[in-house]
Amino acid sequence: MSLNKPIITKADFVASVADALQFMSYYHPVDFIQALGQAYEHEQSAAAKDAIAQILTNSRMCAEGKRPICQDTGIVVAFVNVGTDVQWEQGADIEAWVNEGVRQAYMLPENPLRASIVADPAGRRNNTKDNTPAVVHIRLVPGNTVEVNVAAKGGGSENKAKLAMLNPSDSIVDWILSVVQDMGAGWCPPGVLGVGIGGTAEKAVLLAKESLMQPLDLADLRKRGASNRIEELRLELADKINGLGIGAQGLGGLTTVLDVKILDYPTHAASLPVAVIPNCAATRHAHFVLDGSGPVTQTPPDLNDWPDVTWAPNQGSRRVDLNLVTAQDVQTWQPGETLLLSGKLLTGRDAAHKRISEILARGESLPEGVDFTNRFIYYVGPVDPVGAEAVGPAGPTTATRMDKFTDMMLDKTGLLGMVGKAERGDETISSIKKHHSVYLIAVGGAAYLVSKSIQSARVVAFADLGMEAIYEFDVKDMPVTVAVDAQGISVHTTGPEKWHQIAINQKS
Repeated sequence: MSLNKPIITKADFVASVADALQFMSYYHPVDFIQALGQAYEHEQSAAAKDAIAQILTNSRMCAEGKRPICQDTGIVVAFVNVGTDVQWEQGADIEAWVNEGVRQAYMLPENPLRASIVADPAGRRNNTKDNTPAVVHIRLVPGNTVEVNVAAKGGGSENKAKLAMLNPSDSIVDWILSVVQDMGAGWCPPGVLGVGIGGTAEKAVLLAKESLMQPLDLADLRKRGASNRIEELRLELADKINGLGIGAQGLGGLTTVLDVKILDYPTHAASLPVAVIPNCAATRHAHFVLDGSGPVTQTPPDLNDWPDVTWAPNQGSRRVDLNLVTAQDVQTWQPGETLLLSGKLLTGRDAAHKRISEILARGESLPEGVDFTNRFIYYVGPVDPVGAEAVGPAGPTTATRMDKFTDMMLDKTGLLGMVGKAERGDETISSIKKHHSVYLIAVGGAAYLVSKSIQSARVVAFADLGMEAIYEFDVKDMPVTVAVDAQGISVHTTGPEKWHQIAINQKS
């Protein structure tokens, strides 16, 4: 080994990964925030504009307070390009080093990040407690440096990924539009759509994921015009997707995607693999290059780059006392109406619902402190608190994952209503209507903002589930929107329909 050649050490590599993950937990990429600010100025839907305002306000709060943008701090994905002339510290293990960086970042006492990774995914699904392992892709390239692109990918958006093996004569645009239509609001739009075209099945998916690391430049592309087929596709897809009228949080509006990124690769003459992966309103990624001169730390952005947008509750909103609300009260709530919730609120996600269903199936009573009679459940898995916080960032999780349990909960527990994000399925909406219940949404991508309305929090059951335990929150003026009313009318249907028609009328 040459003595005068810089060496990439474990300490430098791990420190750089850990710094990048902490940095991205509370700083949006500036290009994303500026694109979102432009969408806010352009938006004409009042509901969508309010949602974007909450996301922008949340983003600035997180940048100032150095707390996570979203309660789902993601699964870590790293693309590591290793120069063939790089010298490594003896015993180098790149994947192990990435994982050590993840461990240090996610367990940092000053800003602990939520551990979401479970091992034995087809079995017991035990939480690994430190968010490891990461998903690592390593590639050898010419050069003497190590280039790392790292992201923290939220589960809500990742769950909407799709792959199709199209025929060469099929329309890529038509298929992607159908995918986005099916995605609905579960991926927390507005965000970025990553597309991979070509190669083989696994190559297309990898291209789609890697494309999400690219800078957002749709506005610049519009100004200069497309110079190749991929750029033409980006513009066509962005316009047609936004024309669907889905809008921020699926409430209906002019902007669903801020950009469409595409990478392609040669493929077999008989094949046309196409993959789609969205990045949500909590887009998080960072880049660094190691050259042996020491660890790399990310450079904080200038907060003057954030749009001058500050969300505050509408004082004309209906205030609801959760401790006193009745079944008769919820019958008067209107689709799209903004509520400010105060009082006791129970929480529960997938694992808690599964346990509840098993307990009830055995004819047993729910644990002490878990009484849903005339109460609301909030679908959330919060970040641990620091300092004087009652709870860390605590935004909603995707409600459709709880659809399979909803009829059981409404029928057997006395539950009055639910709070989450995204649309509900047709059967669930029918169940809500049958039980004269209601479904409310909080803004996905505004987790720190939402957490400020939580005055106290305590675990009341299933503590072993970690962030999936059942908590009791005491909230004050927690902002929500009536998404499905007691008559079964869903704003995730009526909103996009309205704004899709507006887009058609504007085009004609």
